[in-house]
Amino acid sequence: MDAHRDPGPTLNLETLPSPLWVLGTGTGVGKTFVSTCIARVWAKAGPVTYRKPFQTGVDRPGHPGADSSAVDGPGIVAESHVLLKAPLSPFAAAQREGRILDLQAATKWCLRPAGGRLLLEGVGGLMVPLASKVHFLAWATDWKIPCVLVALGGLGTLNHTLLSAEALMLRGWCIEAVLLNPGADGTALDIAAENADLLRELLPVPVHVLD
Repeated sequence: MDAHRDPGPTLNLETLPSPLWVLGTGTGVGKTFVSTCIARVWAKAGPVTYRKPFQTGVDRPGHPGADSSAVDGPGIVAESHVLLKAPLSPFAAAQREGRILDLQAATKWCLRPAGGRLLLEGVGGLMVPLASKVHFLAWATDWKIPCVLVALGGLGTLNHTLLSAEALMLRGWCIEAVLLNPGADGTALDIAAENADLLRELLPVPVHVLD
């Protein structure tokens, strides 16, 4: 295996459309890292609004683990809607607090007018439960907002990425790009590049490796 394997074409974050979802194949793949990168690049050209409708494992907007705190920066307005203490799915975390999430209110919160470009970040994987019999894709599909799909770089990412991409495409989502993030799982760049090559053969969307 070539230790200096070409990771493939470079993604131009500036050309990504707004509004845009940053979604992931699961938890811990680096959605917030990617959101931060996109927001920083967009902010060079004008104001950006970042919105995180659901986050678990935090109890206040200023919590060190709050994703909005990580993305916030010059020219970026970073907002959170529902914060839940337990590091579980939003549905399970809300149940622990005796709450029922108002998904209609969350939709209105996400889609209200924003200053400049709008970036939305999902929670967990694509089918994470938000309420009884409602997962993320069932909630957000009708909005017709395109996405980038973030995935790990190494072992298991082919299966998880293909399943996630298929779930999105079957529901009519436009996937602007699949982004493999080897930094999230410590995968060597050449292995991530090889996985990206395989995904390019199987998916009708651009596939990039983050460095």
